[in-house]
Amino acid sequence: MKPLLTVGIVLFCGALLFQIVTLPVEINASKRALVMLGDTAILGESEVKSTRKVLRAAAMTYVAAVIGSLLQLLRLLILSGVFRRRDD
Repeated sequence: MKPLLTVGIVLFCGALLFQIVTLPVEINASKRALVMLGDTAILGESEVKSTRKVLRAAAMTYVAAVIGSLLQLLRLLILSGVFRRRDD
């Protein structure tokens, strides 16, 4: 069972790494969308502030997903016994 747990943790680390690498791209996408919407005059000046809030919230969902994954990884590591003292 221990080798299977180790493989699961390694694969989860790979998925977490992918999330961390793509995080700046996702955050930048919201910024680019706001610029594009402003440049094409799709939004009026009164709508820009609300749109900025919505796009920031959308970007923060990716940040929350990374934090959730980090906590899940920590949970898996604790359950696997990685943090146990060697003299037990």
